[in-house]
Amino acid sequence: MMINVFQPSLGAEELSAVSEVFESNWLGHGPRTKEFEAQFAAHLDVAPENTIFISSATAGLFLTTELLGLGPDDDVVLPAVSFVAAGNAVAATGARPVFCDVDTHTLNPTAAHVERALTPRTKAVLLLHYGGHPGDIAAIANLCRTRDVRLIEDAACAVASGVDGKKAGTFGDVAMWSFDSMKVLVTGDGGMLYVRDAELARRARRLAYHGLEQSSGFAAAKVSHRWWELNVQDFGRRIIGNDLTAAIGSVQLRRLPEFVERRRAVAEQYDRLLADADGIRLPPALPAGHTGTYYFYWVQLDAAVRDQVAADLLEKGIYTTFRYPPLHKVPAYRGGGAVLPNTDTASSTTLLLPLHQGLDDAEVRTVADELRKAVEHRGAGTRA
Repeated sequence: MMINVFQPSLGAEELSAVSEVFESNWLGHGPRTKEFEAQFAAHLDVAPENTIFISSATAGLFLTTELLGLGPDDDVVLPAVSFVAAGNAVAATGARPVFCDVDTHTLNPTAAHVERALTPRTKAVLLLHYGGHPGDIAAIANLCRTRDVRLIEDAACAVASGVDGKKAGTFGDVAMWSFDSMKVLVTGDGGMLYVRDAELARRARRLAYHGLEQSSGFAAAKVSHRWWELNVQDFGRRIIGNDLTAAIGSVQLRRLPEFVERRRAVAEQYDRLLADADGIRLPPALPAGHTGTYYFYWVQLDAAVRDQVAADLLEKGIYTTFRYPPLHKVPAYRGGGAVLPNTDTASSTTLLLPLHQGLDDAEVRTVADELRKAVEHRGAGTRA
């Protein structure tokens, strides 16, 4: 059996919640969707009307570019180590993705990295919290405020992360979280959008459902006594969540603390088992005041052996990977001229080990033992 990098935890509670939705005979956008939005807002300590359950974090990225009016005259700064959905959302508007470098160890950009990439045309910064580490988010948020630049937080990996009690995703203007089947909190597909500005949040909710008002139900969209006549305020699409997946999300949100605690324990076990391993650099510790989601556990190896080690582990039934292939290398984004040495180094040396709440201690020991053997076999040499 393969030891997976990512794996959800689903059980009787989620099944019972789905059964209740079936019994209600309403699977679409409804009361359970609203309940989940309110619960997630409480998790973030923000107003529930500013959170919107949507079909995916990717849909949230595309909607955000529309909310902020990005277009061909604009630049958007984002780390080159980011998911392709971020690059696609920016490039699809005609705006220019401007890729910044990252710290080689954290794989997050610092405020200095972001500042060096700003241009006179910069309208927004789109930041990823790599592996659930909040990174330099407070300083970057302050930089964006002083430069009058919008901050978008791609918090897909950071559902439980924060700095000094403030949740990742609430530092900027807009944020989105992913609940796909590889995340910590899963609904199969789905995501949450947070919009700080109340009026912009109302527009986001309209755009997420055909340009129609949702706040008071379908009836709010009517324009006369003929309730089927519609008042379309914006040209929207349909990217709303539904009660079936929201019911799963509510259960998963209740279980989130136990998930994160187990993931933290797995990460700490890796730290102990690999502490003296030659040729293996462990991930950075979280700074004081930072809390993480423990979405990734990454090690860094000599670039000459990284791929071979990954192949050796796969032969032993241990799946590893690298997230995310650097976007400045993607031809479609026309970022090939960017000189990002830290990104290049990190992307050639970093390997993600299995990390999820379903791992037992024996599996963690197996991964650590086989990693040591593979690195030694490939002759990685001295301590990384």
